Amino acid sequence: MSNYTTATAILEALESAGVTHLFVNLGSDHPAILEAISKRQADAKKDGSKGKLRFITAPNEFVGLCAAQGFYQTSGQMQAILVHVDAGTQAMGGAIHNVSRARIPVIMLAGTSPVTEEGELVGTRNEFIHYLQDTVDQRGIVRGYTVLNHEIRTGRNAKQLILRAAQMSQSDPKGPSYLIACREVLEEQITPYDINANKWKPLSPSALSPAAVEEIGRALLKAKKPVVVTSYLGRQTQAVHELVKLCEATGTAVLEAVPGYLNFPHTHPLYTGNHWSEGLPNGVLESADLVLVLDCDVPWIKSVFRPSPDAAVYHIDCDPLKVQMSLFHLDTELACKADVLTALQQLNGFLGTNPPNDVQARIAEVTAIHDAYIAGIRAKEVVPADATTITPHYVLSRIRAHLPDDALVMSEGISNYRPICDVLMRSIPGTYFTANATCLGWNGGASLGAKLANPDKLVVNITGDGSFLFSLPENLHWMARRYNAPFLTVILNNRGWKSPMLSALACHRQGHASQADTPDDLHVTFDPSCDHAQVAVAAGAGFGCTVKSVDEIDAALQKGLETVAAGRAAVIDVWLPKFAVGDRVG
Repeated sequence: MSNYTTATAILEALESAGVTHLFVNLGSDHPAILEAISKRQADAKKDGSKGKLRFITAPNEFVGLCAAQGFYQTSGQMQAILVHVDAGTQAMGGAIHNVSRARIPVIMLAGTSPVTEEGELVGTRNEFIHYLQDTVDQRGIVRGYTVLNHEIRTGRNAKQLILRAAQMSQSDPKGPSYLIACREVLEEQITPYDINANKWKPLSPSALSPAAVEEIGRALLKAKKPVVVTSYLGRQTQAVHELVKLCEATGTAVLEAVPGYLNFPHTHPLYTGNHWSEGLPNGVLESADLVLVLDCDVPWIKSVFRPSPDAAVYHIDCDPLKVQMSLFHLDTELACKADVLTALQQLNGFLGTNPPNDVQARIAEVTAIHDAYIAGIRAKEVVPADATTITPHYVLSRIRAHLPDDALVMSEGISNYRPICDVLMRSIPGTYFTANATCLGWNGGASLGAKLANPDKLVVNITGDGSFLFSLPENLHWMARRYNAPFLTVILNNRGWKSPMLSALACHRQGHASQADTPDDLHVTFDPSCDHAQVAVAAGAGFGCTVKSVDEIDAALQKGLETVAAGRAAVIDVWLPKFAVGDRVG
């Protein structure tokens, strides 16, 4: 009964909520947490028990939260992170944006400065930092990004608050929760108690109304050129199978928009490609007479390309209003808030009793578009004539040749997002991921989290050199070695930030930026380049090399994969041609 504190209750509640990994970056607000961890370890030695909650030291909070995101994306299991007051909360920074925009359930915990200063309670202020970290509104740092933020004010309901956070984070639209507690509350001695976590389950998935099923189903049957546009439907792997079933039954083409997951097998004849901020030349979207938008934030860019104004648009999404976007609208016949897996099962049930007559003709037409799309990719995969000129498409084709079908690919190539997606041609649901958000650096921590969640699978991180630097590799590769979580990183290195230059030129095609002699003049290059691979090796990777010639690629990949199989991370830094002003991604 002794030494049972709020901190003890919090750890027990996280475990009962299904959290298996607590990423920690500890500070002066956490003495009670350290005591509770030590007590758990001592108790385990006494009774031989082994708790399910594993503690993972994250030297940088950003990397820790990215790891929690990657863990969830590749396993569907929510995790948690504990950070230090306002400073640690702010250090998570862009990763908070990512888990919010990507709708990742995660419980973020932080301490606060003590609320007493003269020894009134255990945990009272006894360091100068307790005054400097006394923030007027610590929860305000994350308020615009969370589904719940709250303060634990007593240990007597700490478990209820943890489970409420878990329930809200895991209910659509999913997202992060943030809970804080001062030192005195974490130290509070309470009577041990249990709570039934099964009574705090996430909300049941929502379905389409019968009228919506019939309206959308009949529209699909009537359409001559239907198209599905999706970004993150594949976060539920079973939804991919249901989408294949629907598309095969109706001859519907599939177009991925800024895909965060594998949403449809890329080798399937009804897959027509993926777009990011540019349209596709095949005209699938523009010629569609019906567009079914499924779990998608940015189906098209209105100022660049969009469907025909005569097309009927239907939108099914866990968050069709995009409640955290201040500016969003689609002209739709009907927009429905529903779980996309449930909705697809409903539509497939309707279509099963009402098959269209001209399916084979539709399928043949879309298959021709798919075949042309694949041929276009293959044409770019040819061996470069100059051995020192490595193209993104070629090196990605060699990566594809070395990867098993079930390898987990974490992609953050930015200006090479589309080539990565195109060339790797992933076909198994749950094998391709991006941050599904916009703060760079996700790739490293996410790969670590993916490996922790899937220790028996190969994890391959494909990133640009800018995103690699953002991933804080010295922190990342120490963690990978410490926790036996090896993965392969391949850097597509064009020695700079190509995407900001492209953004500038898109707005000012004839402006001063377009007249710059080199990208160095635009302050978007990294010359002289640092030795990225050896930075990783110094931090804990088992192998690192820089590849500057075509004939070095396969040997480097083989060595990297062997190193990962042996239990150490590997980094291969592939030098692409340095980008020039006006470059465009093909």
